[in-house]
Amino acid sequence: MNDFAAARALYNRDAVLSASPARLLTMLYDRLLLDLQRAETAQMQQAWEPAGQNLLHAQAIVAQLADSLKPELWEGGPGLLALYSFVTRSLIAANVDKDVEHTRECIALLEPLRQAWHEAAVTVSSESPVLVAGQALA
Repeated sequence: MNDFAAARALYNRDAVLSASPARLLTMLYDRLLLDLQRAETAQMQQAWEPAGQNLLHAQAIVAQLADSLKPELWEGGPGLLALYSFVTRSLIAANVDKDVEHTRECIALLEPLRQAWHEAAVTVSSESPVLVAGQALA
């Protein structure tokens, strides 16, 4: 690893470690959508290895989002958990079947959520904790 790559990795690690829960959530969604866009591009070029890598990384992010969700803490939780399950199945199908339409469907479902979480993160006050995705944010 060259000096620039090492410095970038250190910066990214520090950004994650120092991020608030709201910022971590938006970072996960940003990376999830980036992975899906990269997978879509690779699938359109029939570059199956990078498409598969991006789809697998997207699956890992969705699994992390689902694992950290506490659906019993808010009325939208069970629906969001069901959406994560659906997206996981779609990502598997996109990878196994090499089907870009599954990838596009996931993008269409998740992009509005990404935007909503960004908007929610902006409105969260540092003085008053708010429940977001079933977790208290400060």
